[in-house]
Formats: sequence, C-alpha cells, structure tokens
Amino acid sequence: MTFVRNHAKAIVACDFVVTVTARFRILYVFVVMEVGSRKLLHVNATPHPTASWTLQQLREAIPSDHDYRWLIHDRSDIFSEDLDRSVQAMEVKVLKTPVNAPKANAYCERLIGSLRRECLDWFIPFNERHLRILLREWMAHYNGSRPHLSLGPGIPEPRQGLPVARQVQRHAVPKGFLIKKGSILGGLHHEYRLERVAA
Repeated sequence: MTFVRNHAKAIVACDFVVTVTARFRILYVFVVMEVGSRKLLHVNATPHPTASWTLQQLREAIPSDHDYRWLIHDRSDIFSEDLDRSVQAMEVKVLKTPVNAPKANAYCERLIGSLRRECLDWFIPFNERHLRILLREWMAHYNGSRPHLSLGPGIPEPRQGLPVARQVQRHAVPKGFLIKKGSILGGLHHEYRLERVAA
C-alpha cells in the first residue's frame, strides 16, 4: 500500500466485468483507470475479448505522451505475454496480481463494483451498441460529476468555470450562480451544478 500511495499517479489498472444482454448474450466490459485520480480512462465492450483487442483498448486509453509507469492486471489468459511485451514497449511496466487475489487490484475492483451498482445492475442492454451508450454516459458522470470520498471528496475531472470550494461558504449558493440539475442514465442518477446567472 505504501508503494501504491507514493506512486498512484503513475499507476494504471485494468480489468474485465461481464454483463448479459436481453437476448442472453454475454458481453465483456473492459475498464482502464488511473489509480491516483480515480479517473476512468477508457471503457469498452466486446463479445469476444482477445489479447489483440485488449491491447488496442490499452493503446486508446494510454496517450503517447503519458507519465504512467506501471499497469496492474490479473493473470487472465487474455493478458498474454505478447500483450505484456507490447505494453512494455509503450514504456509501461506490467504488474501482474497474484493468483486468486482480487484485493491486489483493489482500486479497479472498487471501480467495477461502482459500475455494477450505479449502472449495470439497473439496465439490461439490448445489444453491444446499447451497452456502449450506457457505459459512455456513466463514464462521463463518474469522471465529471460523481464525488469520490477517496479524493477528499473530490471529482477526477471537475468542470471548468466553477467557483473554487474554498471561496464558497458551506451550504450557501454563491452570488451570481443558480443550481441546475441534470438527469443521468434516464433519471437513475442526477447531477447538480452551479451555472452563472445571465446578466
């Protein structure tokens, strides 16, 4: 844990979660997160996860000018030796979790738990396209509006233009702002934000 705390901003974690469509088709959801900020970097779904597909998702999640040094993943056959070599060519060292030790990838497991409780447990996707739409909407909510207790509480990607919390008195709406509500995932969740009053 000391290692993770000291290097959290340089660690990326990834894992798969399974969901079932309305026609009983199994889809695999792949998530990639930055441990330090708890930011969900990438999410996608496929009926047949392969090492090449997974590598492409990692390439999309990790930019070429990244500061990441480690990638945590489990010992699934999907994470092949070729995939690990390709990730190391991106200058990211692979850290495999021990066998049958989900707590070794606890941050990603916690993210998957949130994904299940806040999205997947409430919907039966019709197909792969529908699942991707749900995942993208939840990802935007998770990164941009949902408070994370581990961040103080904070938000991984707070919206621009909002007043700084230190300048705002607790439980008081700052002058010149109104509280606006937005529905997420058809009203399953709600986001509240401050908007400037038009002059």
